[in-house]
Amino acid sequence: MTPDDLSLICRIVRARAGYVVDQTKAPMVENRLGPLVRREGFTSLSDLVAAIKTKREERLVWALADAMLPKDTAFFRDRTPFSQFRDVILPDLVQRTGTQPLRIWSAGCATGEEAYSLALTLDEARAGRAVEIVGSDLSERCLERAEAGIFSQMEVQKGLPIRYLVRHFERQDEAWHLSPAIRQKVQWSRVNLISEISTVGRFDVIFCRYVLGGFDDLTRKQVLSRLAGALNDNGYLIVGRDEAVLDQAVGLSPVWGSSDVYRREPALRIVA
Repeated sequence: MTPDDLSLICRIVRARAGYVVDQTKAPMVENRLGPLVRREGFTSLSDLVAAIKTKREERLVWALADAMLPKDTAFFRDRTPFSQFRDVILPDLVQRTGTQPLRIWSAGCATGEEAYSLALTLDEARAGRAVEIVGSDLSERCLERAEAGIFSQMEVQKGLPIRYLVRHFERQDEAWHLSPAIRQKVQWSRVNLISEISTVGRFDVIFCRYVLGGFDDLTRKQVLSRLAGALNDNGYLIVGRDEAVLDQAVGLSPVWGSSDVYRREPALRIVA
């Protein structure tokens, strides 16, 4: 891969997904794009880049951007946001919002572990209220995996409490299959956070964790503004631990002195 190839890759990923690739980490780029090169039948990454330059095929451009995005995730990642959701946020919403269904969005859900963690939490909490959960990602491949609800031994061992594994998963060969009862609680949608997001509607809670850190400052501020506009009044936004968005969270106020839980200010009037 030449420096020009690397520069083009970085520009594509930033333009399509808003994600900033560190150009000093060429081995990381090659590692992430290696499976795409083989899947598309190219002999090298340079050949893939050359094909993009000459053919300008949208499918291939998006496949490159998809392959470059980080997809690290886990069931109940960091634990605390899910206990806060169950013990504080959910009771507050149930008390304040009458009988209307609650809407929860896992934005940038990767292969679905976060969205399913919310579904499992709600199933156990028995909130006594209809709840809609939406999981979204830019990656169609991730969304296909999420909707299938099939996880490896390593994936279920990474954060999933044993009680959920016993109650809601079935072992088939080397994989664990999530029960249809939990899978049907989540709707899946392809959403690009740097573009128009109003199609997903408004939410009472948005989890957008370990996504914002990949954007530059301007893009992060724009995405936060869109997310704030997608919240109902007094709705909650939960971001990743130490993502440091306080100064950019326009229309959002930190809750409990936290740096990762925010609430939409009732006076905010933003079109998502």
